[in-house]
Amino acid sequence: MLISRGGALGALWLVAAGMFAAGPAAQAQDPADGVTIAADIKLTDDGLLQVAEKVQVPPGGQFHMVLPLRVAFGDSGERRFSVTDIGSTGAGKATLAGDLFTVDAQPGDSSFTYTVHNTVNDAQGSQVFRWTGVLNTDVASITASVISPSFRMGIADCKIGPAGQQQPCADVRVEPDGVLTLNKEGLRKGDIIDLSMQLPPGTVAPNADIHDGNDSSAFSFGTPVLVAFGALVLALLAAAGFVLWSRRQDAAALGAHEALDPVQHKDDRAEFVSPDGVLPGAAGLLLDASPDATDLAATVVDLAVRRYLWITPISDSDWRINRVNAADDQLRDYEREVYRALLPDGTDSVQVSELRGRVAATSARSALLADAAANGTLTAPHRRGPSFWLGVVLLVVGVAATIGLAIAGRYALVGVAVALGGVAALFLPRYLPRRTATGRALAGRIRALQRGLDNVQPDRIPPADRELVFSRALPFTIIGGRVDNWIRTFRDLDPTADRDPGLYWFGGFDRDRNLHRFAGHFPYFITALEGLFA
Repeated sequence: MLISRGGALGALWLVAAGMFAAGPAAQAQDPADGVTIAADIKLTDDGLLQVAEKVQVPPGGQFHMVLPLRVAFGDSGERRFSVTDIGSTGAGKATLAGDLFTVDAQPGDSSFTYTVHNTVNDAQGSQVFRWTGVLNTDVASITASVISPSFRMGIADCKIGPAGQQQPCADVRVEPDGVLTLNKEGLRKGDIIDLSMQLPPGTVAPNADIHDGNDSSAFSFGTPVLVAFGALVLALLAAAGFVLWSRRQDAAALGAHEALDPVQHKDDRAEFVSPDGVLPGAAGLLLDASPDATDLAATVVDLAVRRYLWITPISDSDWRINRVNAADDQLRDYEREVYRALLPDGTDSVQVSELRGRVAATSARSALLADAAANGTLTAPHRRGPSFWLGVVLLVVGVAATIGLAIAGRYALVGVAVALGGVAALFLPRYLPRRTATGRALAGRIRALQRGLDNVQPDRIPPADRELVFSRALPFTIIGGRVDNWIRTFRDLDPTADRDPGLYWFGGFDRDRNLHRFAGHFPYFITALEGLFA
């Protein structure tokens, strides 16, 4: 058996190795009477090795050649070949099974033809080959010719003989026309052939299939893969930094304004004014970017304050909500959804206890979000912005690149890195603040309004306007969790000062000349409303 190693033209002498790999004769004989081999080998411009062999086997002898199509390369790598265009005549046959190409010949004359692929790779400054083979049988004679596209093919070194006694090959030469010839007789089992040959760089197209042990599959790591994942890590770090910066900017906007006085005075009158006329439900949404039950409860109170509903206590834990005015075009879409959730069409009055477990708040929450998106204060929940389209493009390109590179057998993980970048871009909006620049500015003023509510002094408001100012501001204290403080501030308010007994939108305390009882009762109503919309 021959053992070969190395080589830019490795398959060229891998074929020679096969020629020497003759099986033992049926009986011992003199080398002069043994197997004779004549081979014509042509290296084509596209790096294919075309071989034509004639083998003569004497009576009682046998010829057996095995070409391994996978051979060791380096410490842990592998070099792969393939054989096509197989043909045979005479007393022999050639077969391809798995990673082995086998030629068998019985006594007589046999001819074989085949083409070896993946034979050539470049060395620095040249195309160089070195082959070492060990004969496993006696061979009477070998005659071979090698034709390559270059006239400058030469032999760097050739030695043959028993181990430790190898002599230069006197019968190997390069003809003037560039044809290499080998003619050797009387080779014995155990002889070692050590042959090197050299071609000018670029003589043939390099097509070697070499798999390094550190890069044995399409999904192994290599320099391009490390670069791609390094770029991915940098992009993810940049995205994370952008998210942190955006969140800090968003949080800072809530404290960027001084306290805003919610009471505007004109002549001898006073009225409550919200920033940009924002309604309490929309204001609560802007403060935490979430349409929660408190925002919807504040909307119910605001509808009552604006004379669409009338609220009357039935007991300490139940209240009746009555229709005063129908939901008209003055209401925002989310306000109409809240109104219908409490009083569907055809219903003029309902008890809070009857609504428990029956209020569908999903449509009201969705309408509140849609209202904010339409006003440009929050991004739409499913808006397909630049990050979305970038993610789609990267994901498609990454998947396509992964498949293509996997088929090619190299660096498929580069495509995986690109696809992961696309996934990150798709998920990026989930971690960015929902508030837009307009929304941040308005949220800052709303927070300033809440600080201003803590500074309101009732005695600076004309008595005739106190009930209205108190009532219009009350829903804004609900979204900030400051209801108790606000009512306590106005606990001595006389609701009959406007010549109408009690609060104009909340019944049950008509005879009271202050809000002391209302202060102890109203927070329970807010808790019940929040329970409806939870």
